[in-house]
Amino acid sequence: MNFQVNPQDLLSADLSMGTVMLKVGDMKNMTNYYQQALGLDPVSEGLGGVFLGRGTTPLLHLAPATGLQLPSRGEAGLFHTAFLFENQSDLAATVATAAQTDPSRFAGSADHLVSEAFYFTDPEGNGIELYWDRPRDQWSWNETAEGKEVHMDSLALNPQAYLQSHLTEESLASQRQSGAGIGHVHLQVGDTHTAEEFYVKTLGFERTAGWHGQALFVAAGGYHHHMAMNVWNSRGAGPRKDTLGLGEVLIHVPTDDEVGALAERLTSAGIAHHHTGAELRFEDPWRNQLRVAVG
Repeated sequence: MNFQVNPQDLLSADLSMGTVMLKVGDMKNMTNYYQQALGLDPVSEGLGGVFLGRGTTPLLHLAPATGLQLPSRGEAGLFHTAFLFENQSDLAATVATAAQTDPSRFAGSADHLVSEAFYFTDPEGNGIELYWDRPRDQWSWNETAEGKEVHMDSLALNPQAYLQSHLTEESLASQRQSGAGIGHVHLQVGDTHTAEEFYVKTLGFERTAGWHGQALFVAAGGYHHHMAMNVWNSRGAGPRKDTLGLGEVLIHVPTDDEVGALAERLTSAGIAHHHTGAELRFEDPWRNQLRVAVG
């Protein structure tokens, strides 16, 4: 189904993804992994856990949650957190350190036409994508029955050949100083129709691609996707239990007015939320926690 959204209700083209919070059982093990494998450093630390990132930019919030269980494979929640790199050399450096830290955590790689991506799994089962975007003028858009969609695929991408082509001593040496951000967050959900109704019709993302009712990709400002949802492991899943794994996804918008407008849309849709004036907290139909704030 193609949900028509009033252009005034679309999220800003200047939207960006903020810090992803994970509920963690073994803080020492998880912190060590992300520092060693992904080259992230502590940005701040306190009773609420540790924020890891590059420079002064926090990308990942690891929050202690002892006593919680790991989610089952079929539950809704996180599919992966996707870290976006500025160039292929920086991507190659982090892929190399991640593979060297624990080769068993490598989960695959793919050329998605809009991007080149490598996949890993952290010690508590959370998916990780490391990727680089091709320039936007190299992306293709197609007119479909569902509207305008970006052309993506999953073509073979040889990791060894990629490292041979793009890994440099300089990129390895300067890895912790190189730029990186949260490019997108991919969720497991119960069904893509409900996901589209919530993320497109209510929140104001634009649908950018779908795949046979099994996956949905949404974005703002013509990006290939800021968020995605799939049912590959979780078809029919209901609301999440309180488990380890995804704790919260932060979305940045440019103005307070946009936060207020989104609060009004949530109210109209009958979706519970907490609006502090500076930020908005709410959850999706599977109890994935979302926070929208000016940033």
